[in-house]
Amino acid sequence: MKVGFIGLGAMGSAMASNLIKAGHEVTVWNRSPGATEPLASLGAKVVRSADRAAQGEVLFSMLANDQAMRDVLLVGGLLDGMDQGTVHVNHATISVALAKELADEHATRGIQYVAAPVFGRPDVAAAGKLNILAAGKPMIIERVRPLLEAMGSRIWPLGDAPERANVVKIAGNFMLGAAIESMAEASALARAHGVSAGDFLEVMTGTLFAAPAYQGYAKLIAAQRYKPAGFALPLGYKDIGLALTAADALRVPLPLAGLLRDSLLEALAAGDEDVDWSVMAEVAARRARLAEREL
Repeated sequence: MKVGFIGLGAMGSAMASNLIKAGHEVTVWNRSPGATEPLASLGAKVVRSADRAAQGEVLFSMLANDQAMRDVLLVGGLLDGMDQGTVHVNHATISVALAKELADEHATRGIQYVAAPVFGRPDVAAAGKLNILAAGKPMIIERVRPLLEAMGSRIWPLGDAPERANVVKIAGNFMLGAAIESMAEASALARAHGVSAGDFLEVMTGTLFAAPAYQGYAKLIAAQRYKPAGFALPLGYKDIGLALTAADALRVPLPLAGLLRDSLLEALAAGDEDVDWSVMAEVAARRARLAEREL
């Protein structure tokens, strides 16, 4: 199938590479051209503008945030230049409000739209084992299913309204943040009493919390390995903000989300930018003054 892919960060690049490996004709565009080079070596066609990537049957996008989506699709005029009947599959984690707006903007132009945010870090994306949330018209999801299956291990249909997938993604990331914060604080408590974070988290993730999310982030916390970032701190801060905004819109109290936002903001204030959001463990350690205790 002839497809386009725009937004080639760590996740987008890995996802696009799997489409190429599956035998599809892939055209790519990214605001920073250097990101296109590895895909070109795999056989992707590189173009200089987003609209040229949208000439196939399906356009995939994995842009960073609401502003990037607006800049490219709406302000930049990409939607206006797309042919009616083209399918746009949006993998970005965006606000519920923008998700609803995009659904309307696509419908007005006769462009089919599927919201398909994903769960999984770059290594999972590279292995083609993402969990892909999908919301939109069922017949359109079925049309693009072979493409989604090239990038993921399971597709999770969530109804006709595209924003439903975005709500699930935002709520899921809120739960991930809560898991990291709980491990960060509990590890600080264990360390203050002379138990290493590695020993404590090995027990927890081998017994009470033997789940992939806990196990994966526990390894990063125990090793204090926050680079390279699988999910960068600013993105985590953005997503918890999206959860709070979505909650505020329907008056749903999320007291824990406020705490998470403050922890992430504290990490950002300390100058941590290009690190994984599991660096919240360092915030908990600083609060407990563990560096002074362990001298």
